[in-house]
Amino acid sequence: MPKKEKYYEREITEKINLCTEKGELNPDSIGWARAPLFNCNLSSRWSRKKKWNYWCTTSDDCLFSVTISNLDYAGMVFVYFLDFKTKKFIEKTIMTPFGKGCKMPDNVYESVSFKNSAIEVSLLQELYGTHIVASCKDFEGLSMEADILVSRPEGHETLNVVIPWNKRTFQFTSKQEALPSSGTLRVGELNYSFNTVDSFSCLDFGRGIWPYRVMWNWGNASGIVGGKSLGLNLGAKWTDNTGMNENAFVLDGRLTKISEDVTFEFDAQNIMESWTIKSCATDSVRLKFTPFYERVAKSDVLIIKSEVHQMVGYFSGYVKTNDGDKIEIENLLGCAEDHIAKW
Repeated sequence: MPKKEKYYEREITEKINLCTEKGELNPDSIGWARAPLFNCNLSSRWSRKKKWNYWCTTSDDCLFSVTISNLDYAGMVFVYFLDFKTKKFIEKTIMTPFGKGCKMPDNVYESVSFKNSAIEVSLLQELYGTHIVASCKDFEGLSMEADILVSRPEGHETLNVVIPWNKRTFQFTSKQEALPSSGTLRVGELNYSFNTVDSFSCLDFGRGIWPYRVMWNWGNASGIVGGKSLGLNLGAKWTDNTGMNENAFVLDGRLTKISEDVTFEFDAQNIMESWTIKSCATDSVRLKFTPFYERVAKSDVLIIKSEVHQMVGYFSGYVKTNDGDKIEIENLLGCAEDHIAKW
């Protein structure tokens, strides 16, 4: 259950290893940082290691997302696209045995790529950001090509957190919001452009040793609010009772850590109705999320079973800084999801 009180989360300011030499959680790594200072030196615990790099880019016209992941016993690559006006949605999923072709680096700012006869995805780290290149000849019968440069502005802070279930199960996550992006996407004869004025990308980088059964809510958004860039990252359920969370927002590159739990309230039987997302101890988060599209992704292959309802929509309401300043939000584009997994 979420706590109805604020709690202390230690800020880390120097580089550190996530794990000890025995492969257990390094207790000195428990905390959060404004930059990805954590070396994710996972070892042993075969089948429990979970690693992924998820990117999502949005403009006023569309959403484009790529994921490369390695679950030890399987590699999974996802690419999907949504046209906001027509609601045209296409998703391509590739699974490989024992993570074949999905070699995941230990640190956030390292390149990762996947290539087979069906799809190519490259997430290339460059001096000032990440270059996303993807292509697929059979994207539901269409060809797809994406070439997107995600900028990493100097001094832009990010959310980097270690979630400690216990010394043998734990997760490092780097959530990076409101990253200006530019480039192009072609799906069949449809052409989309991204520019740094109204296009933003979000990174979800995860490395950890997970329990078999887990559930979570995640909400994220990026855009311009009152002439300033704003990125939201809010989560629930999976961090309950760990003393850490993934709740924060970044305003014009400056991160505010929210050291209290939040709840996601929605009707699972009418999931397209509005959601309420609010902080539990204070009024620092008061948001309404109004979906306009539901992505449902289900996996049921051997021991991998998952179901995610990822909603695309708009956030309205407010968040507060630690000094009590209220940031008013109206129709900020983003996503909220409900996820149950056995993996």
